[in-house]
Amino acid sequence: MPEDSVDHIDFESLNNTALSQPLVRHIFTADPSAHYFDGKIYIYPSHDIDAGEAFDDLGSHFAMEDYHVISMDSIEGDAIDNGVALHINDVPWAERQMWAPDANKKDGKYYLFFPAKDYNGIFRIGVAVSKSPVGPFKAQANPIKGSFSIDPAVFKDEDDNYYMYFGGLWGGQLQRWQLGKFNAEQAESPTAFIPSDDKPALRPYVAKMRHDLLEFSEKPKELQILDECGNLLLAGDNKRRFFEASWMHKHNGKYYFSYSTGDTHYICYAIGDNPYGPFTYSGIILNPVVGWTSHHSVCKIDNKTYLFYHDSSLSKGITHLRCIKFAELEYREDGTIVTLDPYPNI
Repeated sequence: MPEDSVDHIDFESLNNTALSQPLVRHIFTADPSAHYFDGKIYIYPSHDIDAGEAFDDLGSHFAMEDYHVISMDSIEGDAIDNGVALHINDVPWAERQMWAPDANKKDGKYYLFFPAKDYNGIFRIGVAVSKSPVGPFKAQANPIKGSFSIDPAVFKDEDDNYYMYFGGLWGGQLQRWQLGKFNAEQAESPTAFIPSDDKPALRPYVAKMRHDLLEFSEKPKELQILDECGNLLLAGDNKRRFFEASWMHKHNGKYYFSYSTGDTHYICYAIGDNPYGPFTYSGIILNPVVGWTSHHSVCKIDNKTYLFYHDSSLSKGITHLRCIKFAELEYREDGTIVTLDPYPNI
């Protein structure tokens, strides 16, 4: 539901009948990356603020400056804000726009992966480390070598290899890297360098992480997202093609790559046999929410699987002031996911 379509919404009725309620209300939060570490739930969201930036398709109004970690003792428990875990002033290479992060754990340390624009206005991906899942995190002096674009999601496989999935169109700048280096031409046009509708859509990237999780161990590779006939999804297929918000999880031995379609506002998924794919489009996880963006994570907790997501219901539709939520996911016998409707009675 784009911001320009919310004027007619009765937010009191919508919130009373929504699939779920905001986890925290004292700050605006979005892009929740949820993890189950040591028997406790930790959520790594963006921290939305109203910085007064002009609304545009480059995302200038998403002017986030820091990260807070939200923790829960159980899925029924209270959501606790643990304060500032990392501020942009403490990241030597970053100037602005700390967008959707992720986190993971290895050898008793916790790693926060985050995108931000450097002093040249180019999105890079950084790493910060802590001895605690709630921080504070100390950022590395430089971003990951060879990193670009936004929305890092770091997946730990059962063989203890870690993989980062990333990328985002328009303000996320993925379209500016088609030649292997940043193309600064037409910088004010978010759709410059987007393929025509009849060409294969731009794809997200994956890279295996180095053993210390501070760098890539290989050059990032493009993922293939295929239709039912085995062909790459096309740029014009904007109800199914990738836009942003990569996430990877595993179910019954299969790899589920999920993502947002951006301008059509769906959370979709595709299934493959290994972390690199190819992945075959398999359906919709979440129908459109109030607000322009949709971003999520999938987390298994006590033998149940949950979708963490956001909408703009707390701010009555202001697209850059969002709130994180969650709902249980269900799988059918064939491994497909039952689509969730965020507002089932509206």
